[in-house]
Amino acid sequence: MGHSPSRQNACAGDPLPSRFARFRRRLRLHRRHSGGGDDSASAKAIAAGEFAGIARIRIVKADMRFKDKFFACLSLGDRTYRTETSDNTQRPVWDSEKKVIVETNGPHIARISVFETNRFSKSTLVGYCEVDLFEMLTKDLDEHSEDLPLLDPSSPNTTVGSITISCYIEDPVETEQSFARRVLAIVDYNEDGTLSLSEFSDLMKAFGNKLAVAKIEELFRQADTNGDGIVDINELAALLADQQEKEPLISNCPVCGEDLGKYDKINDMIHMTLCFDEGTGNQIMTGGFLTDKQASYGWMFKLSEWAHFSTYDVGLHSGSAASHILVFDRRTKRIVEEVIDGKIVLSMRALYQSKVGLTLINTGVKDILKNLSEKQGKKMNSPDSAKDIPKFLELFKDQINMDEVKDPIESFKTFNEFFIRGLKPGARPIAYDDQDGIATCAADSRLMAFSSVDESTRLWIKGRKFSIEGLLGTSAHSNALSNGSLVIFRLAPQDYHRFHVPVSGTVEKFVEIPGCLYTVNPIAVNSKYCNVFTENKRVVSIISTSEFGKVAFVAIGATMVGSITFLKNEGDYVQKGDEFGYFSFGGSTVICVFEKDAIQFDADLVANSERSLETLVSVGMTLGVSKRNSGPQVPELQKCSLE
Repeated sequence: MGHSPSRQNACAGDPLPSRFARFRRRLRLHRRHSGGGDDSASAKAIAAGEFAGIARIRIVKADMRFKDKFFACLSLGDRTYRTETSDNTQRPVWDSEKKVIVETNGPHIARISVFETNRFSKSTLVGYCEVDLFEMLTKDLDEHSEDLPLLDPSSPNTTVGSITISCYIEDPVETEQSFARRVLAIVDYNEDGTLSLSEFSDLMKAFGNKLAVAKIEELFRQADTNGDGIVDINELAALLADQQEKEPLISNCPVCGEDLGKYDKINDMIHMTLCFDEGTGNQIMTGGFLTDKQASYGWMFKLSEWAHFSTYDVGLHSGSAASHILVFDRRTKRIVEEVIDGKIVLSMRALYQSKVGLTLINTGVKDILKNLSEKQGKKMNSPDSAKDIPKFLELFKDQINMDEVKDPIESFKTFNEFFIRGLKPGARPIAYDDQDGIATCAADSRLMAFSSVDESTRLWIKGRKFSIEGLLGTSAHSNALSNGSLVIFRLAPQDYHRFHVPVSGTVEKFVEIPGCLYTVNPIAVNSKYCNVFTENKRVVSIISTSEFGKVAFVAIGATMVGSITFLKNEGDYVQKGDEFGYFSFGGSTVICVFEKDAIQFDADLVANSERSLETLVSVGMTLGVSKRNSGPQVPELQKCSLE
């Protein structure tokens, strides 16, 4: 049997590429398909009405409480940048800057994180501060510089040092003129701040389109008001910016050569401005990261990403396959990272993401998980378990704010007492608490919202048997809820574990449904081999409301969850935001099911869910508006724009 050559177009004498050459080619292909590369230019189109300006943020130096090597990260939205690592010092100096785009309805809270690092340990977050860029827009256009306190990640009322930053925001007109001056300076050969007709002609012929070339002399004469053949570069910049408003003249970026005109003149100008920024000679922060944790891995992360060893990404893939779950923080509008121990991830993948794991589940693992959870629940109620509280706080020191906890840490006599901790009054304000037509979030959690079961199974829940009837059980299910909308609140161990009522109404019934205790981690939820939500232990309550009809509130147990406790009874009237109950130790989930066409979920929650990206929310944040409410509609808090 003959063998045909595998490369039909190759010449017989061509040498095969080396293994290293083939590896490099795979890297290039991966980078091309994954969209990797420098992010200095705008990656997405920005509507002209949304563009508020370009912010130049410079991280200058810090004054720390101890000596070490430090680096700083700047996070805004789904982009993070990092400085170089300082020398071993108590007063690191970075003097490093980055330009970022500010949108009127986009992310505006920039977080600056400081990490300590050395060869003997992982990079550790030691302090952070936040800067509201919208506030900067109300200040004078002069550069604003200030010293900010660095807050302890585990106790934001405690400072660990200070950091000096400067921030300057250009308005769109200034950005356009600045860009034009920098373009014109390319051909100011004698650097005297003026251009001759020949110099201006060179620029237009190199980067302009046919229209620009045809208008060279006309444009030059408009600026040359005294007719001496020499034009001040600032005057010509203003003229060019004005002309660019009417008809774009430059067809490709003078820095990277990319063709312009894909979107509009605003996006072309933003692209070129950010491209120029990379070539100014200033110390520019390294980009290409999604979170500050990701940036803290440094070159090791970059190497693994290029080689496709890492599975960092937003959306479903990161939830089902990666050891780092990425979620969108609704308050700051930035990507944050939920880290899981690597050994746990491997075991969950083996159990929930394979046919072998399915076989194990069906041959006794269900009982093992149940017995393990019950045993762990008893352990966490013992006085001896209190010694685990400090270790738990250290593990999640940047995710648990002890300043908002109602009782002092020494008052908790068991771990479970700490786990079901209450918060101080006002720690979770309820949005529009006087308007029952607005539903609010039921838990501090990672949220997914879907208008129908079909949407949820297409984008998130991969269990083959998921249905509303299967979730609620025959005793609680009704035809009104069959084709309803649903929202999933996933609680992680570090979260506040009391859940609250999302709507006002009367509690009609509670139905307990026995079951398994699978993990509610996305690795299991995204598995087609098990049905987490319809097989786990759960308690279903039905709330009758005037604004939304019937609403099913389902509290679902999970691995290591000792118990589900409700604080209300059948027949009670509950007010939106009331404390409804709590989960004992472990991760857990609440699912709320609304009748079909009863609720319009907030647009940002839907948009993230369509990307298979969980949204990090807190109790009391807006969830959606009743579609049956004919009263005045209120603006979504997270959609309010600059006025």
